[in-house]
Amino acid sequence: MKLPTLSKLLLVPKFQKTCYRIALVLFFSILVIGSLPHAREDIGEYAPGIVLHAVAYAVLALLIFVGSGGNGSKRAVKSTLTVAVMGALDEYVQSFFPYRTAALTDWMIDAIAGGAVSVLLWKLWSGLPND
Repeated sequence: MKLPTLSKLLLVPKFQKTCYRIALVLFFSILVIGSLPHAREDIGEYAPGIVLHAVAYAVLALLIFVGSGGNGSKRAVKSTLTVAVMGALDEYVQSFFPYRTAALTDWMIDAIAGGAVSVLLWKLWSGLPND
């Protein structure tokens, strides 16, 4: 029995849709949990904000890249732009809460993490066998 290659698995529409849905659920979870009073301080005991932002938005970029259609470069552009918009929306939502602050630097970390992961995945995608 021959196992499917990684490239074939990543092209299965059901797998792609699942990854995209997981990304959306994760993002909305970030928005909701981040809006709870003192949630940021509590989770901040385990990791600093820069690490939280970088990891969360890197994972979002990975899920969106895999969940998107098209070739590697289209996936990279879509995931990078989507993560940048998600990060901006996250910061915008934070601006409405007195116990949270919106920060341009947080958005920049989100966008850079998403872009870096997208470029890395694009390079890896280009090297996958097509058979």
